[in-house]
Amino acid sequence: MKPSWRIPSVALAAVVAWGSSVSADTAPKKEIVFGALEAVSPEVARKDAEAWLKTAVKDAGKQKQFAAIWAEKDQPLLDKVVDTLTLEPTAARLLTEAKDPLVAAPLAVPAIIKDVKQPMFYRANLALAYAKALSNRRIYEEALDTLKTIKPEEVVDPSAYLFHRAVAEHAMLHKDEAHRSIARLLDDVADVPERYKAVGALMLLDMLTWREKDLNWIARKMDNSGRRLQLARGGPVTQKIQKDIVNRLDELIKELENKQNKPGNSNGGSCPDGSGGSSGPSSGGANPSSPMKDSQIATNGGPGAIDAKKFKRIVEKWGGMPERERRAYVQEMTQGLSDKHRQAIYNYFKRLSDSQRKTTKRTEK
Repeated sequence: MKPSWRIPSVALAAVVAWGSSVSADTAPKKEIVFGALEAVSPEVARKDAEAWLKTAVKDAGKQKQFAAIWAEKDQPLLDKVVDTLTLEPTAARLLTEAKDPLVAAPLAVPAIIKDVKQPMFYRANLALAYAKALSNRRIYEEALDTLKTIKPEEVVDPSAYLFHRAVAEHAMLHKDEAHRSIARLLDDVADVPERYKAVGALMLLDMLTWREKDLNWIARKMDNSGRRLQLARGGPVTQKIQKDIVNRLDELIKELENKQNKPGNSNGGSCPDGSGGSSGPSSGGANPSSPMKDSQIATNGGPGAIDAKKFKRIVEKWGGMPERERRAYVQEMTQGLSDKHRQAIYNYFKRLSDSQRKTTKRTEK
């Protein structure tokens, strides 16, 4: 059974603040208890951090560093906890690697984070810090897997846990999971930072526009595939995403061909009045009287049009194309499109190109 969708009440307030309108039908249908999750107080967090450090690190110098960390007045609580964790060598190495863009993306959750024998303060907050660092590098798969090893109640900042989990789920197109995480963030956590509220509400509104297998669905799939290629992940998962893109393009081509072959559409692609589309609002020219529908983009005959069949061929043979042809095709495709579609296509092919260069360099070594 699919979960019912609603916009949390806090999200509604954020939407209003952003000048958006939401139907009353989407309002919560049950009473919400706000603030069920609270951040740990600075006093309790410091006490727990100090107790862990005395057990984990037998070094008087580290104790002095600890005192300096917690003497900072303007530093966020989570940052103080993370800085404390990095006083321990394993945590320091792990977080340094997670943040370094030159270090290859991990393929699994580190064993230390999965080790239930580790103190909960250490394991849970290290997992949160590690997942946050990976998320900042768009390594959403392992970030999400890491967060799944713990619960928001186990970290010093539940809002950070739920926010970064929602970001990963949204980016990976896990719609229902992202909705649940955002709902908990906006409804159940006390003192959620305003930036988390705003971004959470925007993600909810974005997901309300998602439609299965429309052009925006293809664009999201392309972006996710490009992200994985940028991380040098061209294996079966990425290939499956690309196959889904190509298959959907095939379906769109067939749908468009079927419409062309219907009775009344036998005028060779001319406008209904037989004018051939050379002028008027139906021509797809530079000054149309109304916006072009998404379903028309694939066959628009004007400059910058996307030929769906050609697009399919390009995706399949991109790796063997000369750089000049790649650039020319991307330029051709992105002219005349809406900003949203142009950026999605540009990013997708750019990452395909970056991935190809990386593969070539590895082969040459």
